[in-house]
Amino acid sequence: MMNLPGEKHLLLRHHDHSHGHGHGHGHDHGREDVFETTAGGGRRIKVVRRVLDANDVTAARNRELFAAGNVFVLNMMSSPGSGKTTTLQKTLARLMPDVRAAVIVGDICTTNDADRLAASGAPVVQINTDQFGGDCHLAAHVIEKALDGIDLEAIDLLIVENIGNLVCPAEFDIGEDKRVVVLSVTEGEDKPAKYPLMFRVCDATLLNKTDLLPYLDYDLAEVEKTIAGIKPGMPVFKISAKTEDGFDAWIDWLRDQVRDKVGK
Repeated sequence: MMNLPGEKHLLLRHHDHSHGHGHGHGHDHGREDVFETTAGGGRRIKVVRRVLDANDVTAARNRELFAAGNVFVLNMMSSPGSGKTTTLQKTLARLMPDVRAAVIVGDICTTNDADRLAASGAPVVQINTDQFGGDCHLAAHVIEKALDGIDLEAIDLLIVENIGNLVCPAEFDIGEDKRVVVLSVTEGEDKPAKYPLMFRVCDATLLNKTDLLPYLDYDLAEVEKTIAGIKPGMPVFKISAKTEDGFDAWIDWLRDQVRDKVGK
């Protein structure tokens, strides 16, 4: 079902009951949970459970749907305040209408980002996770449900703007083709070293807000060296979402990814 004329976006409220998060408490989405219990005779039994099994199954199902619909799916991740939504606005403006795009937006609260992105004319589905404590990531089954609001046959590109977080989103396969992380120069040089998994699982880095470099004590070469050490060969696009400096190389890369899958 596509958006009707005048309808900005669909709102999907969600909570993932498979792994609760306490307010203000840390949480671990590791691949295994280990439980030990005592059976008769004092024998200790260790039960190992892969907590992401169900997610992986759903992600595979999503991937089959995207392949059948001939849709390229990009998972865009970052910390809050990186300029992800502005980058996406400028990206859609450059791609559409040649590339037919839709967006799934994940946030704990508000529809602010969906409202901004709907102005592009792309169908936008908003996912809010606030009702039950606010999940810090989008899981595969949430994406599957959100697809009820998108006609895959009418699009070439689906962009998932994940919830702002450099930890949890990196651990959840949603059925995407590629992953991109947006890193703002205002976040400091140490973020790739602090959150290596995010950069290890991504296919490209967008180093944003480069227009602010003249005003910052920021070692650009050191950041690129750190990222290269984590994910050798991964492209790092130095961009400014405000001025669109550096966007040509980023858009060319994304167009190539879409073309490789959907031929457009």
